[in-house]
Amino acid sequence: MTVPATTSTSPVPVRSLQTRRRYGDRTFRLAMLGAAGVVVLVLLAMVVFLVAESWPALAHYGPLSFLGSDRWAPSDATAASTRPNPYGIVQFIYGTVLTSVIGLLIAVPMSVGIALFITGIAPAWLRRPLSYLVDLLASIPSVVFGFWGIFALIPALQPVVSFLIATLGKVPVIGGVFAGPFFGLSYFTAGIVLAIMVLPIVTALCREIFATTPADEREAALALGMTRWEMLRTAVLPRSRAGIMGAAILGLGRAFGETIAVTMVIGNNVLSITKSIFSTGATMASVIANEFTEAVEPFHLDSLFVVAMWLLFISLIVNIVGKLWVRRIRGDLVW
Repeated sequence: MTVPATTSTSPVPVRSLQTRRRYGDRTFRLAMLGAAGVVVLVLLAMVVFLVAESWPALAHYGPLSFLGSDRWAPSDATAASTRPNPYGIVQFIYGTVLTSVIGLLIAVPMSVGIALFITGIAPAWLRRPLSYLVDLLASIPSVVFGFWGIFALIPALQPVVSFLIATLGKVPVIGGVFAGPFFGLSYFTAGIVLAIMVLPIVTALCREIFATTPADEREAALALGMTRWEMLRTAVLPRSRAGIMGAAILGLGRAFGETIAVTMVIGNNVLSITKSIFSTGATMASVIANEFTEAVEPFHLDSLFVVAMWLLFISLIVNIVGKLWVRRIRGDLVW
């Protein structure tokens, strides 16, 4: 009787497999640590660069003197003078915050409504094309939004705003100290343009957040006899509060840094704060874009770097506070 020959393979040593896995994990960990470190290094490099470039003006006038005035008059600056500081930036901080808040007040409710319609109401054949159309808004260059604001939005706003000024001109925010005809360039126009530019970002994030709601909870709400709106209000929106807040914070960061479109429609009034939303003004980004190439007065260019430095700091502070607020809404943080 012939016994068939058997082939034997030498097994891979267990220690060799463990060693390779350990080296693979270590390499992956180092690669991810390097990628995360690049972000931190870039941020630190930006801070160091802005502080270094703005240091001559900070040392000459004092770090806090820029926040104590709304008077921006480079022509009054001389290399020998230290007081008063002609480069006050309060009006630029005011314009940046005001236009961004106007944009968010318009964009966030619209974005939530569009996202709810796409994820919970629109028929299946309409959801994908509508999502593509909303996302396409993010690919439009900002200069195109600026031209649209000048030649389409402003003519449409003039009769409406003129009526509001004539009827509600005593209201501080609407009228207040504003006098004269409305020509279109204003904080309000810039806020509307920012709202349209922020809309696709906030909508895309809200759409993804609403889509994560478990289908069982949606179906259970409908099975209990709720209408579609009641289902969205009780099963979707409560779960999405933190996500909506996070989307709004990202949209706010986008609005803070927008330059070209805002520069084209805000009027670029750098003299002082104008309290009416229908008055001309300036933002921190717009004054840098307008005056960067013509900064010839003493400490003018250095002061523009001061504006950029404060814009970065304010953006970081807003994002940190927003993330803490999101964690508070989610219940991960107790104050």
